[in-house]
Amino acid sequence: MADGATDRRPEQAAGDSGRERILRAAYEEFSRSGVKAVGVDSVIAKAGVAKMTLYRNFPSKDDLVLAFLERREETWTYAWLAAAATERGTTPRERLLAIFDVFGEWFASAEFEGCSFIRVLLETTDTGGPVLAASVRHLENIRAFLRGLAEEAGVDDTDAFARTWHILMKGSIIAALEGDTVAASRSQELGRLLLDSHGITT
Repeated sequence: MADGATDRRPEQAAGDSGRERILRAAYEEFSRSGVKAVGVDSVIAKAGVAKMTLYRNFPSKDDLVLAFLERREETWTYAWLAAAATERGTTPRERLLAIFDVFGEWFASAEFEGCSFIRVLLETTDTGGPVLAASVRHLENIRAFLRGLAEEAGVDDTDAFARTWHILMKGSIIAALEGDTVAASRSQELGRLLLDSHGITT
């Protein structure tokens, strides 16, 4: 499971609906290989359902991808990243810097496969379609979390700060995919400089 969400994934149970089995299979396949490389037949086979069951629940592949992105936000943005940063810090500064501690552990994991929101954004060719719009929205929701921390810290322009911090986050993910084993700590050090420049000392 990618993006550190392994322990947050819903467990399969005997009473799982066909929809849940499909979504779980899509989550595994899309997070590992991206949405472009994975066809619905692969998802159907992994889920162990009939093709009719998939299309009854998800009329198109785009519908399935949109549901995947929603699940990703639940498990990655909120249940994993935001929760872990909040648990590891008691002040806005500590929580912001903790993001890169969490990332460092994620990058070192055998399950690290990059950020699905970025990957889907790059893979989507329909610039006016719902999938690209959803990817952008889910990335924006990460910045909303960052803006909240910036506001708590007393930053004047919380949007500009969140966008800058998000660049550090996204850059570290790409660098880690390139093979930089200390990408998280490099970004954390830049983050400290940014926090100091804003007078965020606690």
